[in-house]
Amino acid sequence: MHRILASLSLAFVALLCGPQARAQQVAAETPQQMLSAQIRMQGFICEKPLGATRDKKRSRPDRAVWVLKCSNATYRISRAPDMAAKVEQLP
Repeated sequence: MHRILASLSLAFVALLCGPQARAQQVAAETPQQMLSAQIRMQGFICEKPLGATRDKKRSRPDRAVWVLKCSNATYRISRAPDMAAKVEQLP
């Protein structure tokens, strides 16, 4: 409940204060929060994001690859600009 109220408060402040406040709000998000939100929008379940690390071996300049650990599963996520993420559940 507190998280919902905090999110609503941040959204309200962003609306009142304009683009600068929204940019600060986005900058405060961690990679694990952004990645978990993205895969949830694509239909995957990430109950609680625990951490995200970039896979430097698999990443390329035009495609970032991350490993996202959630409380219920671990995912490898490949992200390219202007495309849906490729999500693979790891054992």
